[in-house]
Amino acid sequence: MSAHTLSDLPGAPAQASAIALYARATASFDGRVAEAVALLRQAADTGAATQASSLGAEDMVITHLINRHALPIPVFVLETGALYAETLALLDRLQTQQAAHPQAPLTIYRPVADAVVQFVDREGADAMYRSIELRKACCGLRKLEPLGRALAGKSAWITGLRREQSGARAEVPLIDNAEQTTKGLLKFNPLANWTWGDVWNYIALNQVAFNPLHDQFYPSIGCAPCTRAIAVGEDFRAGRWWWEDEAAKECGLHVAQGDLHVKQQERAPA
Repeated sequence: MSAHTLSDLPGAPAQASAIALYARATASFDGRVAEAVALLRQAADTGAATQASSLGAEDMVITHLINRHALPIPVFVLETGALYAETLALLDRLQTQQAAHPQAPLTIYRPVADAVVQFVDREGADAMYRSIELRKACCGLRKLEPLGRALAGKSAWITGLRREQSGARAEVPLIDNAEQTTKGLLKFNPLANWTWGDVWNYIALNQVAFNPLHDQFYPSIGCAPCTRAIAVGEDFRAGRWWWEDEAAKECGLHVAQGDLHVKQQERAPA
C-alpha cells in the first residue's frame, strides 16, 4: 500500500521544506487574513465557539490567529490513538503553547478505550483496509464519538476546511448553517478562500509550528494507518484512505447526516 512520492524522483531531496515549496502569497492574502479574523470574531460572539484542530497546517494557522487576537475560543484535538509520532509531538508542543493563552485552553478528547479494544479484537488491526464499512466504523469509534463529546453544549465550531482541498470541498461556505436546526451548531470555515500558498505564507511570516510530515509531502495528515505521502500530480487528499474510491474520502467529521450521497458523497469536515 505504498506509493512513489516526490522524494523518489531523480535528483529530488529525501526531505524538502514545506515552506520553501509552498509559501506563495496571493494578491488577496491580506484581505483573506482580515476575513478570517472577522469570522473568528463572529464565531466568538456566538457565546460558545470552539476550534476543532487536526493539527494540520490550516488548523495551526487558525490557532495562531485565535492567540494573536486573544479571542475566547477554546481548542480541542481528537487524539484517536492511531496518530503519527510526529503529530503527537506537535500536540505536546501545542499544549505548552496554549498554557500561555488561558482564553483559548486546549482539550484533548480520546475514544472510549474499551470500545476500541473490542473492535480491534473482533475485526483486527487492519480492519480499515478490508471494507469501507469497517473503516467508517473505526472512524466512528476514534473520531465521531469523541467529536460528539467535544461539541456538546457548543454554539459554533471552527474548522480548517478550504475549497481548494478537493473537488468535494469546492463549495465550502465561510459559514455553514447545515447543523443549526438539528444540533444548534454553526460551522465557521475562516480559511475557505485561502490557497495552500496562503497557508504556508502565513506560517512562514509568523513562524507557526507545524507537523514535520508536511516536509515529507503529507499535505493532509490523519491516522497513521490511513495516511501516506502523495505522489507527483496527485490530488491534495490522495494520501487519505488511498485504497478507497475518491467519492468516499471523508471520515464523517464534516459529513452531515442524510447528505452522504449528495454533493459527490461529501458535505463540507477535517
